[in-house]
Amino acid sequence: MKSPRVVAFALAALSGVNAQYEQAPDMFRAGRYDSGEVHMELMARKKATWDRQIASGAMDSRQYKSHPISAAAAPVQCINGTAKVVPGDRLNTFKCNNVDFYDFVSHANLGSRRGQGSSSWGWTSPTGREFVVIAQEDGAAFAEITSAGKLVYLGRLPQSRGASASIWREIRGYKNYIVIGSEASNHGVQIFDMSKLLTIDPAKPVTFATTDVTALWNGLPAGSTHNIVVNEEKEYAVAVGAQPRSSTCRSGLIFIDLKDPKNPKSLGCASGDGYVHDAQCLVYRGPDTRYVGRDICYGYNEDTLTIYDVTNKNSTTIISRTSYTGASYTHQGWVTNPQWQEFLVMDDEYDEYDARGPAASGYPITYFWDIRSLSAPKQTGYFRSAAYGIDHNQFVVDGKWAYQSNYGSGLRVLDVSSLSSDPSGKAVKEVAFFDVYPEDDNTAKGGVLDFVGTWSHYPFFKSGFVLVNTIERGAFVVKRTDI
Repeated sequence: MKSPRVVAFALAALSGVNAQYEQAPDMFRAGRYDSGEVHMELMARKKATWDRQIASGAMDSRQYKSHPISAAAAPVQCINGTAKVVPGDRLNTFKCNNVDFYDFVSHANLGSRRGQGSSSWGWTSPTGREFVVIAQEDGAAFAEITSAGKLVYLGRLPQSRGASASIWREIRGYKNYIVIGSEASNHGVQIFDMSKLLTIDPAKPVTFATTDVTALWNGLPAGSTHNIVVNEEKEYAVAVGAQPRSSTCRSGLIFIDLKDPKNPKSLGCASGDGYVHDAQCLVYRGPDTRYVGRDICYGYNEDTLTIYDVTNKNSTTIISRTSYTGASYTHQGWVTNPQWQEFLVMDDEYDEYDARGPAASGYPITYFWDIRSLSAPKQTGYFRSAAYGIDHNQFVVDGKWAYQSNYGSGLRVLDVSSLSSDPSGKAVKEVAFFDVYPEDDNTAKGGVLDFVGTWSHYPFFKSGFVLVNTIERGAFVVKRTDI
């Protein structure tokens, strides 16, 4: 159960504000979240979709031909709303706006026998080379994005020895390392040194042994975690959603000391609000003077935005716990400017499917939050996408561009720079997109409410190239036309 003290605190925090969309958590639904019923229902629906895709052959990535490896093969410009990667082939013609195609490599050509893409991350070497990590059901693939935008496969890291394959594999970066967790039991947290890629000859890709990791941290209750979070400034990682919910940490924030990546250590955990699905942890810089310099985690906790002070890892506190109109499955979000934390964007993965609140029409909703008071955040407005489907993951670049992986409707980019002057989001607009899933283009609404297409992307490279990882096909490299 969520703590009655926390719920009372949330109600008190809300009572003195002119609430717009934020609200106290729904106590009638709370038991379904606390027990894990909603999460298990969501995972079951996803699994049913993916089993159906496997049965139909859609998950066999060998059928999706990788783009020719030559400078002349890229880019394919987005012209009049489409990028015709293979002219005349409907399944290789992609709807787009202001985004050009540079490359595509299938999961099979990225060394995976099972495919089923999920998370992704990137690393820029000291000399400016750009590398990516592409999660798949049976491990993670390594590749380099060249200056011409080509995706060059370098090798892979299998899942931990003794762990089963799992599509749920999440990756984050820490300095020159990547940190990998998985929903697979007995997987643990892999820490891998990306500098090992610098000398690999692409003609001889390397499949690393599981013993080639810098470290394997086994401090999880059952060896599994739903997601990984990193606070690089404070030199720690966080495993979130580590089952079972009945464990001491209640699937909350489990802190991992990364000061010595070869010897990661447990720092404690934050169990106060139970299960955490995703989070962003930052040193607080912003207008709420009570918390300047404190270590703050913004938790996306199934039915709430929960904000923690985790400065003391063995004695964390919940600053606020707030729900909102239409809450169905609070999934993920990102602060618009980590250097001055006033607003964040958030997605709810189940509100379109569940037909709740502003997402009842089935068009993805991006929720906007005013976090200038950490103890009383306000859900001030939202943006409704014109592309029918489900939203999943997003990151904000340069305090202005929200890059989103919205399953079947692909990569979407919003200009959110207006939030500081108009928190309602009425001035937010979509400025670019690349639809990676043409299979649903001819449906009645031009899209589907299903867990297909893109799971993740990585938009932080200085070059402007964006890696988009898809569930069925493989990895795309795209770039906005205007940068």
